[in-house]
Amino acid sequence: MRALLTGQQMKEVDRIAIEEIGIPSMVLMERAAMAVADEVIRRSEKREVIWCACGCGNNGADGIAAARILSQAGFHVVIVVAGSTEKGSREFKLQASIAEKLGLNIIEYRDFIPGHCDILVDAVFGVGLSRSVEGEYEQFLRMLHEARPRLTIAVDMPSGISSDSGQVLGCALYANVTVTFGWEKLGTILHPGKGYAGQVVIADIGFPELAFETARKNWTEGGPGEILGFTYGQEDLKRIPLRRAYSNKGTFGKVFVVAGSKNMGGAAYLSGLAAYRTGAGLVKILAAEENRSFLQERLPEAILEPYDSICLSQEPESYRDNLEKACEWADAVVLGPGLGQEEWGEYLVEMILAAACSPVIVDADALNIIAANPHMTGYFTENIIITPHLGEMARLTGETISEIQDDLILTAQEYASRFGITCVLKDAVTIAALRDGRTFFNTSGNSAMAKAGSGDVLTGIMAGLIAQGMDETEGAIMGVYLHGLAGDDYQEEKGQYGMLARELADYVGKVLKDREHF
Repeated sequence: MRALLTGQQMKEVDRIAIEEIGIPSMVLMERAAMAVADEVIRRSEKREVIWCACGCGNNGADGIAAARILSQAGFHVVIVVAGSTEKGSREFKLQASIAEKLGLNIIEYRDFIPGHCDILVDAVFGVGLSRSVEGEYEQFLRMLHEARPRLTIAVDMPSGISSDSGQVLGCALYANVTVTFGWEKLGTILHPGKGYAGQVVIADIGFPELAFETARKNWTEGGPGEILGFTYGQEDLKRIPLRRAYSNKGTFGKVFVVAGSKNMGGAAYLSGLAAYRTGAGLVKILAAEENRSFLQERLPEAILEPYDSICLSQEPESYRDNLEKACEWADAVVLGPGLGQEEWGEYLVEMILAAACSPVIVDADALNIIAANPHMTGYFTENIIITPHLGEMARLTGETISEIQDDLILTAQEYASRFGITCVLKDAVTIAALRDGRTFFNTSGNSAMAKAGSGDVLTGIMAGLIAQGMDETEGAIMGVYLHGLAGDDYQEEKGQYGMLARELADYVGKVLKDREHF
C-alpha cells in the first residue's frame, strides 16, 4: 500500500521536514535535482540538446539545479525562465546564482529565440498550481509544446495539471516521464492528468517518515473532506488469504448471487464464474426460471435456485423464507446484475437488503431500483458495498454526470459518509470511499476492460474474496485492484481489442497464481 498526496499535503510534509525537523531545503532540492538529472542521463545522449524550462518558484529552482548537474556531466543545456526572476523564491535565486557562477546562461522567455530541442525538462510549475495558466505562462507552455521534443521529463508534476484533481488548468504539457518526489500525487493518478504524466517515477529525496506521519495526523484532525488517499501495488496481493491444506469447499466461503432476469442469465453467470475463479468454495445463484438451462450448461458447479417472475410479482412473501435462509447461508451476497427493474425486482432487492447479515455487493439494476425507491437506503448498514458507474451514481444522487465528473472524490466520499457504507465509484480510475474516511484510488486496469459484463465480473471477485474471510472494505478494494490486474495481464498477452468478460474472469486465476510468489 502506498499513500497518494494532494499538493497541499505534500507542501505540509515539506514544511515539517524543513521547519520542524530541520532538514535544509537545499539538501532536499539537490537530491530532487539529481533524481531528475539521472532520468535524463539514462534516457538521452550527450549530442542531444536539452531545454530546462523553469518557473521562478521552487520547482524552477529544481530545474536549474538539474540543468547544472547535466551541464557538469557534459550535456548541452539551455535554461529558459518564465516569470519575474526578481520575485523568485529564495531557493530559485540561490540556484540561479550558483548556475551563473559556473558559467551557465539563464535566458528569460521574453529574450529567448526558440531553436532545436531534443529533450525538455519541464520545471515551470510544481504541485502548488491552483489557478488557470494564462498570459506569459500560457504562451511559454505553448512554445514549449510546439518545440516537439523527443522526450519530456516533468519535475514533480506536468505543468498545467492540478496536483489534486488531475484537471488541466487552462493548458498543460504532456510528459513522457514525471519524476515526483517522496509520494505520488493524486493529479498523476486521476484523468486527464494520468494521461499527461506518462511514466511516474517516485524519487526518494530524503523526506523522513516522521514528517509524513506528523502531517497525516494533522490531516486526520482536520475533519471531513480531507483526502486520505492510497493505492495498492503487487506487494499487496499478500493480503489475500492463503489456501489452507486441510480444508473443504465450505472452508472457502459461500456466495449467494441474486441476478439474472429473463434473457439476462449472462450477468448471473459472469458473477458466479468470477466468484469461483477467485476461490469461493460454493456459489448459489437465484435467477429467473428461463435461465435454468443456460446456467446449468455454462456453470454446472453452481447451485441453482430459479424463481418464477410472475409468481414472485403476485406473491412475493412466498419467497421470503427461502431468501432469508439463503442470506443466512451466504458469507457474501451479490445483488443486482441483470436483475431488471420490474416490480418483482423491487421485491427481491428490498427483501435481500432486509434479510442479509453478510456483506452485500449492490450493483447494476439493484442500484437503479434503490435510486427509484430511496426508502430502501434505510436498509443500508456498514456491510453494504455499492459499485455504481457514473450514470448509476447520477441516479442515486440526483446530480448530473458532468457534476459528478467535476469532483469524483467528493461525490464518493459524501455518499459513503452519509450512509456509513463503502462506495466504489467506477470510472477510468475507480475510486473507493471507505467508511473510515480513507479513499482508495485504483491504478490497475486498462481500456480493454471496457466491455459488457466487466462489472458483473467485478462483483463476483469482490464476493469471492469476502467469502474467503476478507472484511467487506478490504474485499471491495482488493477486488477492484485484482480485477484490473487481470485486465492488464490479458492486454499484455492478447492486446486491447478482443477481451470478453468471461476471459477476464479466467485471468483472475492467473493473477492469483502469481500471488503465491509474494
